[in-house]
Amino acid sequence: MLSVYVTLNAQAALAQGIDYNVRIDAPGELDDLLEENLDLLRWRGNARVDLEQLQRLVRDAPEQAKTLIATEGYYSPKVTATLDTSGATPVARIVVEPGEPVEVSDIDLVLQGFVPFEEGGAPYDAAALRNRWSLPVGARFRQADWEGAKRDLLREVVASRFPRAQLVETSATVDPDTRRASLRVVIDSGPEMRFGALRIRGLKRYPASVITNLNKIKPGDEYSEAALQALQGRLQETGYFSTVEVSADMRAVLAAELEEMKEENDDVDSAAPAGGSTSPSTNAPAVPGQAATGVKPPTPGPTVLPVLVRVTENKQKNVEVGLGFSTNTGARAQLGYDDLSVFGKRMKSDLIYEQKRQSARADFYWPTTPDGYNDSVGGGVEREDVRGEITTTISASARRAWGTPELERSLTLEVLAEKRQVEGVDTNYSKSLPLTYNVTRRKLDNLILPTRGYALNWQVGVAPLPVFTDEKFIRAYARGIYYRPVGETGTLILRGELGGVFSKDKEGVPSSFLFRAGGDQSVRGYGYQELGVREGDAIVGARYLATAGAEYQYWFRPPWGVAVFYDVGNAADKFGDLHPKSGYGIGARWRSPVGPINVDVAYGHAVKKARLHFSLGFTF
Repeated sequence: MLSVYVTLNAQAALAQGIDYNVRIDAPGELDDLLEENLDLLRWRGNARVDLEQLQRLVRDAPEQAKTLIATEGYYSPKVTATLDTSGATPVARIVVEPGEPVEVSDIDLVLQGFVPFEEGGAPYDAAALRNRWSLPVGARFRQADWEGAKRDLLREVVASRFPRAQLVETSATVDPDTRRASLRVVIDSGPEMRFGALRIRGLKRYPASVITNLNKIKPGDEYSEAALQALQGRLQETGYFSTVEVSADMRAVLAAELEEMKEENDDVDSAAPAGGSTSPSTNAPAVPGQAATGVKPPTPGPTVLPVLVRVTENKQKNVEVGLGFSTNTGARAQLGYDDLSVFGKRMKSDLIYEQKRQSARADFYWPTTPDGYNDSVGGGVEREDVRGEITTTISASARRAWGTPELERSLTLEVLAEKRQVEGVDTNYSKSLPLTYNVTRRKLDNLILPTRGYALNWQVGVAPLPVFTDEKFIRAYARGIYYRPVGETGTLILRGELGGVFSKDKEGVPSSFLFRAGGDQSVRGYGYQELGVREGDAIVGARYLATAGAEYQYWFRPPWGVAVFYDVGNAADKFGDLHPKSGYGIGARWRSPVGPINVDVAYGHAVKKARLHFSLGFTF
C-alpha cells in the first residue's frame, strides 16, 4: 500500500509541473508589457513545464524580451535572464536596461492623385493633412503609434471626397545605432466622388417625405462621411424607425471597375494576332489629335454615389409602462401611448402619477419640413402639490422647433388656465397667453456623458396683449453648465442660472413662469422647490432667481467616481432680497451607458440638516 501511495503522489507532482516565481526588473511600462507577453510567465502553472523546459524558457527570454521592447521604441536594450534554483521554489529573474529610445527623424508623406476633377475645383488641403499626422518628428517611435498614425491618416482621407483612398506603400527604416526612424507613407486618393440621388429601402407604412424632408444632401455634393452620419442621426430621432442605416451605394463604383476590367480584357484579346499573322490595313498609325475609330475618349468627371437609406419601421402603435422614484417628486408611475400615424401625424400621450405631481397630456407632431422645422400642437392638464401650494393648470400649445442637437431653437405659443390654492388664502384663478422663444447651445465632447465643454440655455417669454391674459408680463431666464478636465482623473463642473419676471402685479402670472430653487438639479441640501417666497404656511414662486454651484469629480476607478460640491442660491420677489442659501456635500458617481448616475448627501446650511439627492442622466 505504501509503494502505491508514493507512486500516486509522484504522478500528481508530475501532473502539476514545476512551481517557480518570476521577477522582472524593468521600467513600469515595459514591466507590464513583459508580464503580459513573455512565455516564461504565460507557461507558469502549466503541468507540462519541468525543470529542463523552465531552463529553456529562461534562455529564450532575453531575445523574446528584446522583440517586445522594440515595439515600444527601444532597439538597443540590455536584457539578462537568470534562474536561481537554490531555494525550495526556483526564481527566474529578468533585468532590463532599455537604453535610449528611437525617435522619428523624418517623414516622407506622399500623396498620389488628390486632383479635383473639374477645372477650378478646390484643391485637397494636403498641408493640413500633413500637419495632423499624429507621429511627428522627435516623437518616440512606438509600433502602436505607427500603426495608429497610418489608420488615422487613411480614416481622415476617406471621410470626405475620396472614400476609395488606400495606402499603397508604408515603411519604417530604423537605425538602432543612431536611434533614428525614417518613415515613408504613400497614399493614393482613388477617384473623387460625389453624392447622387437618394434611394430608400424599407418604407411601407409611412410617406417618403418623412425621410426626404430631413435629407440635406443634394446630388452633386462632395462625398462626406459626416453628412451621412448626420442624416442617419436625424432619421433615428424621428421615432418612426427601429433601425436606420445611411450609406453611399458603392455598387456603382464596383460595377464601373468590373466594366473597366472587361474592356481591358477585350482590348488585349482584340490586339492579339489571329493565326500568327497581322493584316497591315488593321495596323495603320493613329492620326495625332484624332480618336481611333470605335474608341470613345475618356470623359473626366467624378464618380457618382447614390445615397442609400435602409430603414426598419417601428410599430405604428406602442404602449409603454414605467415605474420610478425621484427625491424631488417621490414615487412615479407612467403610462405612455405613441401612435405614429394619426391623420398623417405622430401622436404622443403620457399619463404620469407622482406623489407631488400628476399630469395627462397629448401632442401631435407633423413630419419635419424640408426647411428643417418640427411643428406640433398639444394640450393637457397638470396638478402639482409642492410646499403647501396646489396648482391645477389646463394648457394648450403650438410649437415650432428647429436646429440641431448642438443648437436648438423653438417658439411656443400657449394658452394657460390656472387654479391656485394656498391654505388660509382665497383660491385664485388666472389665465394667460404667453409666447416663449427658447435657445439651447451645446458644445460638449459627449451629449450623454460630457467631460469637456459647455451648454447654455436662454428663454424669453412675453404675454404683452390683454387677450385671454389677466396680467401682462415679460420673463427672462438663462442657465449654463461648464465642464473642464482636471488632470487625468478629475472633472470640474460649474453651474449657474439667473431669471426674472417683470410685471405690474405678480398675481395673474402663471406659477410655471415664476421661480423657486432647491432640489437635485438646483441647490442641493434643500428640498424640491423649498427656496422661494413664503405665503402663509406655503412656499410659492418668486419674481427673481439666482443660483450657482461648483463640483469636483474624481474618477478613482472609471467609470466609478466621487464628488464634492458647493451650491448656493435663492428665489425672491425683490432682487435685493436674494439672500443666498448654501448647501455642500459629497457624492458617488457612475458613468452608466444611459448617462451619469449621481447619489449625493448634502447639508443645507440654512436648515441645519442633511438630505439625500439622487439623479439619473444628463439633461440640458
